[in-house]
Amino acid sequence: MGDEKGPAPIPLPSSPPDQKRSDRQGLTDIAEEAGLRRVHFVAWRDLQDPEAGGSELHAHHIASLWAEAGIEVTFRTSAVAGARAALTRDGYQVVRKSGRYGVFPGVAWDGMRMSHRPGDALVEIWNGMPFFSPLWYRGPRLVFLHHVHADMWGMVLPPGLARLGDTVERRLAPRFYRKSRIVTLSESSRREIVAMLHLRPERISVAPPGVDPQFSPGGPRSATPLVVAVGRLVPVKRFDELIRVLAQVRARTPDMRAVIIGEGGERSALEALRAELGAEEWLDLPGRVEDAELVSWYRQAWVVASSSQREGWGMTLTEAAACGTPAVATDIAGHADAVLSGESGLLVDQVEDMADALVQVLSDDVFRSRLARGALARARWFTWGATARRSLEALAQEAALHGTTDGH
Repeated sequence: MGDEKGPAPIPLPSSPPDQKRSDRQGLTDIAEEAGLRRVHFVAWRDLQDPEAGGSELHAHHIASLWAEAGIEVTFRTSAVAGARAALTRDGYQVVRKSGRYGVFPGVAWDGMRMSHRPGDALVEIWNGMPFFSPLWYRGPRLVFLHHVHADMWGMVLPPGLARLGDTVERRLAPRFYRKSRIVTLSESSRREIVAMLHLRPERISVAPPGVDPQFSPGGPRSATPLVVAVGRLVPVKRFDELIRVLAQVRARTPDMRAVIIGEGGERSALEALRAELGAEEWLDLPGRVEDAELVSWYRQAWVVASSSQREGWGMTLTEAAACGTPAVATDIAGHADAVLSGESGLLVDQVEDMADALVQVLSDDVFRSRLARGALARARWFTWGATARRSLEALAQEAALHGTTDGH
């Protein structure tokens, strides 16, 4: 990972052994033809931030692959407590300064002073609160927008701030981004963005996230039924509701065990709920784990579960799928593309419906094996090389419209 941690879906080609070399050359060719030499990313959080999640991992994969292809990539994010203000990670430069909320005016101030040169471009990661890059950057520009936050604001902020966040996202910001090139993760998220933010569908591209090759089949399954869930311990993931569902499943499948992997502000509340339900014996909350351990959990699991209320995709579902593990997940935008219901897992309308779905998968060996084969086949469509290529193609189109190239 580097020197620090931290309509129907679009099919992507599988990867032959020399795919990495081919992907790198393809990215180089796209950048050279478009005259793209330097790309500036602006994002709320860094990969090393304690609250980093799928958005940060997605940006990291793209930035590192673009850098490997010869593009000079810089990242501007908020500061991380106890970490260096500047570093190099997997070939790209990272500058971390300003506080959790100060990063937004800080980036805008830096952007207004930025002198655009031929070959430069900007990527803004709009994660709830936008940076309003259309107001201060005039060169080729791309916006990663994974999903609409909508009711998430009320889950994490006091009522007044929640209303402000929702107003900015749904009423104010779209006025400035109507001409922007947007890249999102799934066709279902694209439809949601069009419906809720009223952005122009022809300006929104879809580039599904890849799956790292380390996520692959191997090793034995757990001897007893095992349910694994992965994600930041935050309200939108609804792990409290999932724990209650798991308690119901345990009552019907007495030898079931469960693991919820991740860290976040909801930990103490989830631990208290686990104690209240008498689930300490069969439910583990190990916190954030290293990649090798995460792969091991996916491989042992009989099924992976997600009760999330909002997702751009659901990367943990396709990571598990790449290990041959099917999913039971809520039928929301993002999940609807990551999981083919009845083929690579099951999608349910309500969290309460997850208990029946989980019991069905855990109790029927033939059905579970069929879903596992479907999950593995599904995951093979997704590579980070393809994600990076689709995103760079969208940025190259913007460069062509701006006519900002190095002699092209």
